[in-house]
Amino acid sequence: MASAGSQDGPRQARALVLARHAKLWLVPSILCGLLAVVLSLLYMGGILNPNGHLHRLPIALVNADQGPPPPGRTETLGARLSREIVAGTPGSTVDWRQVDQAEAMEQLSTGKVYGALLVPQAFTADVAALTTGRATERPTLTVLTNPGLGSLGSSLASQITQSAAHQASLALGKELTAAVPPTASGSGSGTGTGTSATARLLLADPLAVTTRVGHPIGTHSGLGLSAFYYTLLAVLTGFIGGNIIHNGVDTALGYSDSELGPWHTRRPTVPITRTQTLLLKMVMTAGIMLLTTTLVMLCSVTVLGMDAPHQALLWVFAYCASLAVGLGVQAINAAFGGIGQLVSMFVFIALALPSSGATIPLQAVPGFYRFLSLFEPMRQLSDGIRAILFFDARADAGLARGWTMIAVGVLLALAFGFGMTRYYDRKGLHRWTPQPSE
Repeated sequence: MASAGSQDGPRQARALVLARHAKLWLVPSILCGLLAVVLSLLYMGGILNPNGHLHRLPIALVNADQGPPPPGRTETLGARLSREIVAGTPGSTVDWRQVDQAEAMEQLSTGKVYGALLVPQAFTADVAALTTGRATERPTLTVLTNPGLGSLGSSLASQITQSAAHQASLALGKELTAAVPPTASGSGSGTGTGTSATARLLLADPLAVTTRVGHPIGTHSGLGLSAFYYTLLAVLTGFIGGNIIHNGVDTALGYSDSELGPWHTRRPTVPITRTQTLLLKMVMTAGIMLLTTTLVMLCSVTVLGMDAPHQALLWVFAYCASLAVGLGVQAINAAFGGIGQLVSMFVFIALALPSSGATIPLQAVPGFYRFLSLFEPMRQLSDGIRAILFFDARADAGLARGWTMIAVGVLLALAFGFGMTRYYDRKGLHRWTPQPSE
């Protein structure tokens, strides 16, 4: 026992001696520091000020007012109100889409707009009734929400439309109170040539605003976030599963060590080309993703009760999404070697999450993230799964774009991965022959 203890001492001392060498700390410290800086800027930079970064958030504006224009006017009050709402919106924060009610409901049901503001059919007549004392209730503007696009996006649209309606009500109220003189006594029934104080108070803010859901979703949909988290599961199973397969195959073929607790082993090296190794990993990825996709659906839908119409299509799409990510991971690892897992983490996770538009609308993030969303996969995959879960699997709700991105991703992974491995093989850069360090 004394001999064993005498051997442990130098080993521990050796570790402490090595820890004093600055060069040993240099590269890990720089890489970890850069990682912390980049991830902090990426994730926090996209969420801190959504209102300040609003850029053309799509909201439908419906003027259904069909009454005759007021005396001396050439347009209805609904048309005038709609025009003033658009003109009163600061800068390019909102993309007001002036459509009829049928088109507004269509855009809500395909996820094209985050909400809608409806001006009722008898709006002009109802406002005119306020000035005569015959009105029994205030004219009502209706705000429609779209929770299928996420709780935050729907909430932003609701806040904007309610604020626009309130400002329009105050502006209209100033005009009405200026046009109608008060009664001589300041009180009364509100009939005759003037209005009572109570009626004038009503005229000062003449419009009521009501909010209701424009495109309902299920109660087990996470307030519209289930699509994002299901997409995240598909991406993570592809990303993490791909790396597990990569490391497992390398260990089984003798190209990396295996450590399990205190046991350290290394299998005999199997001579195999890089191209054949990549083919093996991709075939295994395609097979194992069948298992992971099925288990994700069983846990989410069967066990937890997630609302999931079109389950067969959801399974197929999620499998293809995981497969595309897994194949991409294998291609990047084959091309970049030891740093491949870090590169794939940035491609599929670090850059993809903040540019997905799934939790915060892309119209409410800085322009850099909107640029990333053009090609980062999670945005396209999230749109596809959201279309399946919330928008009746319609192609124009994002499903077609999702399928396109999956096809492009698979083709790029195959072309890049096999192109690089065949190049390495032709150059004689075989993995079973360690390259001398400089």
